[in-house]
Amino acid sequence: MRILVTGGAGFIGSEYVRMLLTGTGPQLAPDAVTVLDKLTYSGNLANLDPVRDDPRLTVVVGDICDPVVVDEVVAGHDVVVHFAAESHVDRSIARAAPFVTTNVLGTQTLLDAALRHGTGRFVHVSTDEVYGSIDSGSWTESAPLAPNSPYAATKASSDLLALAYHRTYGLDVVLTRCSNNYGPYQFPEKIIPLFVTNLLDGGTVPLYGDGGNVRDWLHVHDHCVGVALVQDKGRPGEVYHIGGGTELTNRELTARLLAACGAGWDRVRPVPDRKGHDRRYSLDITKITEELGYAPRIDLDRGLAETIAWYRDNRAWWEPLKARLGPELQA
Repeated sequence: MRILVTGGAGFIGSEYVRMLLTGTGPQLAPDAVTVLDKLTYSGNLANLDPVRDDPRLTVVVGDICDPVVVDEVVAGHDVVVHFAAESHVDRSIARAAPFVTTNVLGTQTLLDAALRHGTGRFVHVSTDEVYGSIDSGSWTESAPLAPNSPYAATKASSDLLALAYHRTYGLDVVLTRCSNNYGPYQFPEKIIPLFVTNLLDGGTVPLYGDGGNVRDWLHVHDHCVGVALVQDKGRPGEVYHIGGGTELTNRELTARLLAACGAGWDRVRPVPDRKGHDRRYSLDITKITEELGYAPRIDLDRGLAETIAWYRDNRAWWEPLKARLGPELQA
């Protein structure tokens, strides 16, 4: 089996590649794994260092919006697992155009190539943010899409495109939607690595609004196990939710991070709330649990402890990233 992983040098995509090549998840036994990554600010070849010497790995630096590159790379692959996306909500609010280009047009370019080359399966990786906000209960996979941020709107658009290629052309598409990921190698603009690295440096952390926004937290490895199960056994044309099972307000999460880093609330800096900030996300994961046997294995206490230890021990990975991006990510 030859697997193409788009965005495979990013946070989640690189975890998937490492999992495939080290056999630490479902045993998919790939003969070859190709990474296609543009290496934008959040793509990092160092994320693949643990498997760079594996002869099955090929890395192609290229843009999913480039039809020539995509056509050449997709050819000969049995499966496409599509992680590549612009993903930071704050950046989408500041400038939406790159999100439309990458998340919508890039996905269409990949789908066209997969259809043209007869790709056996196309796994489209998405997010719970496409549903908007939910006050109580949890979304099932049939819930209507109601995205609020430009990022979420572009992901919802790409979801609909992917499902349309299944229904119109018969392309074997399966789609996943996940809750908030965390873990090693996450770019330090997201809340957990930003807070942890700032606290390790003796700085402050910015807490949006009243801190009452609720998210479900999913370790990146559990997410990738879920994606692998969907790749292997998911039904064509179906959507599967992948969640972690632990909901926290941002204030509760902040308290855990402060305690783990030996810091107090004097290190928290209240900031104005994000525009259009969704109050709560919650996914019902019954479908993937009952159909495919998925269950999150890494509880949040263990996952946060291991993640904080990783950032503490890997300053050489994250310090240059924060320095390059400037004061918005500094303590």
